[in-house]
Amino acid sequence: QVQLVESGGGLVQAGASLRLACAASGRIMSSYVMGWFRQAPGTEREFVAAITWSNGSTYYADSVKGRFTISRDNAKNSLYLQMNSLKADDTAVYFCAAKRFVAGLQSSRAYYRYWGQGTQVTVSS
Repeated sequence: QVQLVESGGGLVQAGASLRLACAASGRIMSSYVMGWFRQAPGTEREFVAAITWSNGSTYYADSVKGRFTISRDNAKNSLYLQMNSLKADDTAVYFCAAKRFVAGLQSSRAYYRYWGQGTQVTVSS
């Protein structure tokens, strides 16, 4: 069993930066993929970024490519999302998630078994 707890959300102005963190408890196997998703009011939860736990391969949604950076610290069992040049459209609840295997689309939330409770990010324009 894996538990995920996000932190680092807040209210910022457009153009600012935020760094989200996700602390994982339980055993994160080397086969895992860790990801960030977000959900704005009235919309579907959408993929933001993912990283393989073993070798750090990364995947990004087109909407955040070049602005967001996902990273992990295996020793600390932690996942991070550095968000730069934030826009009002980035406003959402951000969720940390884990899938047990690399197989399957990294961007599909159906493959992710474990989820955090989310942290709110609000970007004012």
